[in-house]
Amino acid sequence: MRIFSALILLFLTVNSFSQTLKDDIFENIDFRFIGPEGNRAIAIVGVPGDENTTYIGAASGGLWKTVDRGLSWKPIFDDQDVSSIGSVALAPSDPEQVWVGTGETFVIRPAHAMGDGIYKSSDAGATWTNMGLETSGRIGRVIVHPTDTNTV
Repeated sequence: MRIFSALILLFLTVNSFSQTLKDDIFENIDFRFIGPEGNRAIAIVGVPGDENTTYIGAASGGLWKTVDRGLSWKPIFDDQDVSSIGSVALAPSDPEQVWVGTGETFVIRPAHAMGDGIYKSSDAGATWTNMGLETSGRIGRVIVHPTDTNTV
């Protein structure tokens, strides 16, 4: 019984000194969207040695890039005929060389997004070239050769 009484006394003491939040503390806070558009993020890769730059590929939302640690995101794959990203990889010897495999890799619903091959950008995502495998449908992983940026 002593322990129970002590716990109630402790609760009442702590509760009486607890802070209350006032509504005006939140009046200058605006909600804002941060992060890339799209739905499920399937692929993510950061540039080694550059904490600011990250690429995220979405199941049916394209490829997004941030250069400010995620404060803002820019779509960098919208000019392509496909929006489903299955994988993204940077060349270890040159992170300006970005490879993207298209097609949703998680077959979790009947209307999954198909891809149209593998793409390469030699300018950190500014422009893209389809490098083949157009009928593969889904490319779930891309591994770039350690020294040859054209071998995946």
